[in-house]
Amino acid sequence: MSEENSLQGGRRQAAVGFIFITSLIDILAMGIMIPVLPLLVKRMVGGDTADAAVWTMVFAILWGLMQFTISPILGMLSDRFGRRAILLSSIFGLGIDFLFMALAPTIWWLLLGRIINGATAASFSTANAYIADITAPQNRAKAFGLLGAAFGVGFTFGPALGGLLSTFDERLPFYVCAGLALCNWLYGYFVLPESLPVEKRIKTVNWSRANPLGSLALLRSRIGLLGLASVGFLFQLAHNVLPMVFVLYTSHRYGWSPLVMGVTMMGTGISSVLVQTLLISRTVKAIGERGGLLLGLASGAVGFAIYALAPSGILYLIGIPIFALSGLIQPCLQALMTRKVGPQEQGQLQGANSAMMGIAGIMGPMIFGSTFAFALHHEATLRLPGLPILIAASMMTLAMLLAARFAKTPSPAEPQAV
Repeated sequence: MSEENSLQGGRRQAAVGFIFITSLIDILAMGIMIPVLPLLVKRMVGGDTADAAVWTMVFAILWGLMQFTISPILGMLSDRFGRRAILLSSIFGLGIDFLFMALAPTIWWLLLGRIINGATAASFSTANAYIADITAPQNRAKAFGLLGAAFGVGFTFGPALGGLLSTFDERLPFYVCAGLALCNWLYGYFVLPESLPVEKRIKTVNWSRANPLGSLALLRSRIGLLGLASVGFLFQLAHNVLPMVFVLYTSHRYGWSPLVMGVTMMGTGISSVLVQTLLISRTVKAIGERGGLLLGLASGAVGFAIYALAPSGILYLIGIPIFALSGLIQPCLQALMTRKVGPQEQGQLQGANSAMMGIAGIMGPMIFGSTFAFALHHEATLRLPGLPILIAASMMTLAMLLAARFAKTPSPAEPQAV
């Protein structure tokens, strides 16, 4: 039985819908935490902004470490025991964890909650493997684009929702996130079918490959796969720049108010969602997955360059529709990578990808935060406050060169990995 036929008709649509909602809730919860968590941390450390900044950085680093550590384990466990059990366990754990954080009495309890949150949010790797199970290779870019849209929606509206809920009570956003996750778990428990048949599962868990470093062995075992993974790593690393410096950069260089920043962030998010919902399938049909990947990387590099060099806020805004085309990158890249492994290795592949994303999440804030500080300290001579964004543009350019070397869209006649 082919992958496309493993789930039929309405069941496949329901499953894709569930995975979309699962990813959306995970990202929405992350977005809700953006304006809420730092203020709660600040109150817990006695109102000291500097201490709160240090704790917030520690939270972010530990969250990334958990993604790096746990994602490969969950990915391989899903190859062994199926996607459904791992997904439902992660979603349930996420709901309980939000309740835990809502009730946390001290900063140490909240820190423990964030560590657990990083582990349970590692379900992204399993969600991607599920999509690879139930879609044919030629349709995966479109399906992965739907997951990318969930990221865009979550980060577009999550912070606004978090800010709104926190006006009633600073703990309310945690309770809302818990309720969303647990309702999603109930729906999945009764509706979500298994996507990986028993005969396609691995027989035993290879623990030497379930650790973050061991999982990378899979990337070295297929021709071109490590090169594609490097493209993904550079893309994820570069993508850390705006969350790190956007607020300080635009307020310093353009004098933007929080309202202008918020509207700009929403416009950026909406444009990304439009690309991932309306353009993925058309682009892949017209120029293939490789072409879509290269177009996305080139657009990302040009968009970042505009953001970095624009002398006025109006010119900065011109970069938004160009940068939005970078939404083509992840779906096309995922589709190309999933073609190179069989169904029994999709979880391991996604675990390895998530581990690399965790590394990028740890390195990115350090790289871009320090270069932004350097640029400001030397602004009188350097005159380049957008230096970290220009570095991100360089990373995207390097990723494009790697993609031109390693990305290859198989023709219909070529055999797929089984």
